[in-house]
Amino acid sequence: MARQPARHWVYRHTVSTRLWHWLNALTIFIMLMSGLMIFNAHPHLYWGKYGANFDPSWLGIGPTPQGGGELRVYQAHIPTTGVLGHWKDQHGHVQTRAFPYWATIPAHYSLAGARRWHFLFAWVLVLGGTFYVIASLINRHFQRDLAPSRDDLRPRHLWQDIKDHARLRLPRGKAAARYNPLQKLAYIGVIFFLIPMMILTGLAMGPAFDATFPQLLVVFGGRQSARSIHFLCAMGLLAFVLVHLAMVVLAGPIREIRSMITGWFNLPPSRPRRG
Repeated sequence: MARQPARHWVYRHTVSTRLWHWLNALTIFIMLMSGLMIFNAHPHLYWGKYGANFDPSWLGIGPTPQGGGELRVYQAHIPTTGVLGHWKDQHGHVQTRAFPYWATIPAHYSLAGARRWHFLFAWVLVLGGTFYVIASLINRHFQRDLAPSRDDLRPRHLWQDIKDHARLRLPRGKAAARYNPLQKLAYIGVIFFLIPMMILTGLAMGPAFDATFPQLLVVFGGRQSARSIHFLCAMGLLAFVLVHLAMVVLAGPIREIRSMITGWFNLPPSRPRRG
C-alpha cells in the first residue's frame, strides 16, 4: 500500500491575530450591512461640501420612471431591477429602496436602528484595531509577516505572483507558510489605508466632531466628499472580503479555517518536480 505523505505543521497565526480576525469579520459584516441601510435613507453620493435632492450626484441607486431599478454612475445607467432600486421584500411587496432587505441591518427600513448598530460596532472596530496594532508591534507580526521585502516589490516578482494567482497556482510546501507579495500588499492596504480612511471619513461626517476639528473636513473637501470616500472604501473592503473568501476556498477551507482557530497550519504537500 502507498504510504500517506507526512503532515508538516507550522505555527502561523498568533493569538492576537486570530482574535482580531474573527472579531473584525463580525464587525465588518455588521458595519457593511448597517451602512447600506444608512445609505438607503439618501441613495446618492456627491463631491464637495453640499449634497441635496436637487444637486447633481455622481452615483445614485433607485427606481426608474419605467418601473425598474438602476445604478447610475455619472452618465452611465446600469439596469438592476430585482436586485437594487426595485425589488420584492420577504412578503412579496415591491420596494424601491436602493439595497434589498437581505443586505441590510435591520432588514426593515430604520435609519435610527442602522445608525445605532453602525456606531456601536465602529467603537468595536477602533478599539479592536488599536489593540491588534499594539500587539502586532510587540510580537513583530507586522515586521516579520506583513512587511514586503525589497525582492517582493520587484516588478518581475509581482508580475509572476499575479500570473500564478490568475492560473490558480497557489503556494505549496514551505512557501505556503509565508504570505506572498500580493497577500502582504492586500493586508497592508486594508489595515493601514482602507480601515483608517473609513474611520476618518466617518468622523468627518459627524457634526459634533466637525465642530471640534473642522480641519478634517478641509482635508476631505467637505462632508459629501467624505461620504463618497467612505462609501468607496467600504466597497473596496467588500471586494477584499469576497476575494479573501474565494482564496480560502481555493487553498482548502478546512486547512485555512483550522489555522485561524488553532494557529497551526498544515502545509500542503509540494508539487512533484518535473523530470
